[in-house]
Amino acid sequence: MNSGEKVKRGALWSVLFAVVSLAWIFPIVLVIINSFKQKAYISRNAFSLPTGKAFVGLENYTRGLDTTNFFASFGWTLLITVGSVALILVCTSMCAWWIVRVNNWAAKLLYTLFLFNMIVPFQMVMFTLSKLADMLKLNTPWGLCFVYLGFGAGLAVFIFTGVVKGIPESLEESAMIDGASVPRIFFQIVVPIMKPSIVSVAILQAMWIWNDYLLPYLILDMDYKTIPIHIQYLNGSYGHTDTSAIMALIVLSIVPIIIFYFACQKYIIEGVVSGAVKG
Repeated sequence: MNSGEKVKRGALWSVLFAVVSLAWIFPIVLVIINSFKQKAYISRNAFSLPTGKAFVGLENYTRGLDTTNFFASFGWTLLITVGSVALILVCTSMCAWWIVRVNNWAAKLLYTLFLFNMIVPFQMVMFTLSKLADMLKLNTPWGLCFVYLGFGAGLAVFIFTGVVKGIPESLEESAMIDGASVPRIFFQIVVPIMKPSIVSVAILQAMWIWNDYLLPYLILDMDYKTIPIHIQYLNGSYGHTDTSAIMALIVLSIVPIIIFYFACQKYIIEGVVSGAVKG
């Protein structure tokens, strides 16, 4: 294949991926556009721009904030997301390190169970989980963090074990000879090497937990409403739905996670690839 054909093929792939990217971005743009329109104009033509009488400025945002206690929901969602992600990263990275370095039948069995955790559909366990969470008093934001640990551990351990397999044991042995303790070896030698994969797992888990609706709805006490649950409460009875306020709150809810993603995106491909190809 000559250079001209390579350039043409590269241009073709670029156009294809650009079209696919636009298909992914279009729903977000549509939500942003409709968040500035009156409800009647959304029902009439959801794809039109907010011009003329259709444009209401920030009225939908203020009404959405007044109708629901959005800032309280934002705080609970932030607490659950940060707590769950931190718990997942600490526990699963340690577990993956132990699985790789011990490498006995118990470690292999535990690793198999984590892989099995990735393929079990949530619908199979959601009713049992809801009942168990009530019995164990896990129906609080702090208890929900441990529930998310159970569901997010499979993918995290899978990625982290691949990364740990690529870390030379000689680094840890040298530190041990110098008198370093096990926690110091892990946090000062292993963790810095795992940083790209840790950030990748943090992004994936944070995006899932932040936007999750079903698990908080099933487990949390009604005193603790996350953002997705509060947005759903804008659906009134008898089919009445404040579509314009819902669009505004959806925009407010996706802004923090998009900022977090763009701040850490340079690590995600590096981390996922390093965990998938090594070992």
